[in-house]
Amino acid sequence: MSAIPASTKLGDHVVIEKDVTIGENVVIGHHTVLLQGTQIGDNVVIGNNCVLGIQASVSQRMRKVSKGSSPLIIQPGTRIGNLASIYSGTRIGKDVFIGDHASIRNEVSVGDGSVIGRSAVVELNTVIGENCTIQTLAYVTGDTTLEDNVFIGPCVSMSNDKYMGAQSYSLRGPYIKKGAKIGNNASLLPGVTIGSESIVGAGSVVTKDIGDNTTVAGVPAKKIK
Repeated sequence: MSAIPASTKLGDHVVIEKDVTIGENVVIGHHTVLLQGTQIGDNVVIGNNCVLGIQASVSQRMRKVSKGSSPLIIQPGTRIGNLASIYSGTRIGKDVFIGDHASIRNEVSVGDGSVIGRSAVVELNTVIGENCTIQTLAYVTGDTTLEDNVFIGPCVSMSNDKYMGAQSYSLRGPYIKKGAKIGNNASLLPGVTIGSESIVGAGSVVTKDIGDNTTVAGVPAKKIK
């Protein structure tokens, strides 16, 4: 049984497995599950019906992922909404906000002060910098990098498999540099680089790299003045 500090506020029917670490002044909502090894920092708030520290599972057609390599770590001051699921091997920084229904897979790093919106999905092996915003229903594919202060609008979609499983390909998601902004419903193809402080217009399809301080829009996305 894990040690639970006296300052912890527990909802009804909370499940805490062994080797879970909980800091001071943590709030855990009703029916939430903290799986083995999960580490929760001070002043973290966790909503109802969350599952934290999930071990990844795969089928024969999916790529292999490591299991049990490291615990889920949630640093101080982070707030997690209701019905969120976060996998083991992931590290959530300080003062992060994670919305209701969000899903964050294994081996993800989320920098301090970032926001993961309602029902957003962040896939495995992704790095998210500090003070990033990923809005409602955005899909951040695996093997993606977001540098600091990146903005991802609602319903943005990314991909990391150039051949959609038809042939062997080293999976690689987009690389989005510091301060770039991606508009609503834009689609980013595998391996594209979005330059620093650049803007991708709503509904655009980005098929090629974009330089720094550039605005693009359209299908396919092209530079505009």
